[in-house]
Amino acid sequence: MSEKSEKEKPKAVVVGGSIAGISCAHTLALAGWDVVVLEKSCGPTTGSPTGAGLGLDPLAQRLIQSWLHNPQLLHSSTLPLTIDLNQATDSEKVSWTLTRDENFNCRAAYWTDLHSLLYNALPPNIVLWGHLFLSFCISDDKKSVKIKVKVVQTDEEIEIVGNLLVAADGSLSSIRQSFLPGLKLRYSGYCAWRGVFDFSGNENSETVVGIRRAYPELGKSLYFNLGSGTHSVFYELQNKRLNWIWYVNQPEPELKRNSVTMKVSSEMVQKMHREVEKVWVPELVRVMKETKDPFLNFIYDSDPLEQIFWDNVVLVGDAAHPTTPHGLRSTNMSVLDAAILGKCLAKSGAENLQSALREYQSTRLPVVSKQVLHARRMGRIKQGLVLPDREPFDPKYARSEDYQELQQKNMPFFDDVPLLLI
Repeated sequence: MSEKSEKEKPKAVVVGGSIAGISCAHTLALAGWDVVVLEKSCGPTTGSPTGAGLGLDPLAQRLIQSWLHNPQLLHSSTLPLTIDLNQATDSEKVSWTLTRDENFNCRAAYWTDLHSLLYNALPPNIVLWGHLFLSFCISDDKKSVKIKVKVVQTDEEIEIVGNLLVAADGSLSSIRQSFLPGLKLRYSGYCAWRGVFDFSGNENSETVVGIRRAYPELGKSLYFNLGSGTHSVFYELQNKRLNWIWYVNQPEPELKRNSVTMKVSSEMVQKMHREVEKVWVPELVRVMKETKDPFLNFIYDSDPLEQIFWDNVVLVGDAAHPTTPHGLRSTNMSVLDAAILGKCLAKSGAENLQSALREYQSTRLPVVSKQVLHARRMGRIKQGLVLPDREPFDPKYARSEDYQELQQKNMPFFDDVPLLLI
């Protein structure tokens, strides 16, 4: 490509270097755009303080593999989740199966591993680490957007000009707030204790032998444990790690920082250890107790937005559709947002940016709106919370027809492949 045509490339500025932002860097570059990603962290993460395990559906797997130099790397860094298994546990710690779907076809990934795969497959210098987004200004002719950024290391403020601003700045998006200042996230009514238990070098320990006996299909099964007014999630990750989540009903907290994740004190962890003993089987309790640095997420979502772009600013990922985690949607929706946005931009060209963004919005909004609301409903069912059209779910007394709503495959558009990607 000539130097002249390189200079004529339209430029996209992506705010946020998480999985949504890095995915957009791939798809926009493939669409012929010059891309820069602004990320406030000072370098690639080696461990994720706010994320742990996640599930990738078949479409997200295929898309990610298409962005990697070596597609096999995704399979070698993940484990299969071929079974979606919901089981009940009563107050006597007796467990029984509620539903079992053996055609799940997802894969379990560790957030940091997936992020590293995607980041390392990008050309160098696309991500500007240690660059904190401050503000933006759209030009009068709507052809460009000026972004003000602070360089964290020097406190210097700089300006970057692009043709498109992509907001991948998460569920608390400050860019979204510029257009929707009255939008407030909706607290779900519960929080989630999360942790990753690393048993490398201790494969034959009593803890690991016990948990494999209690959960014999670890390594291929996504386990949901349902108690009375609570549930937990449990599955294995690559490199000898076990991911667990325990959802606890509680009033909305007063969060002191611009985050939905709380760093916990040793007293809070000790209290969690005491409480978990009352609910789950001893083998799972032991894993939770031996996990280093568990953390606490407060679970929020928002009612579906009516639009996700304004002029030459577009929302992707959790900025576009904050969601609860119960349908394994957050990462999968982010990956699909990026893929659809890239296809729309490639199809319409930079000169028809508004047309491309309208198509992106009309393709994604109907899907993500239904998925956010379904994930909300699924979470309330599993936590035994009130819904307008049904009694609170209690696994001990539920009927077999009530079980079906627990399954992941009932997520709207679960197996859907958008026409743009065919």
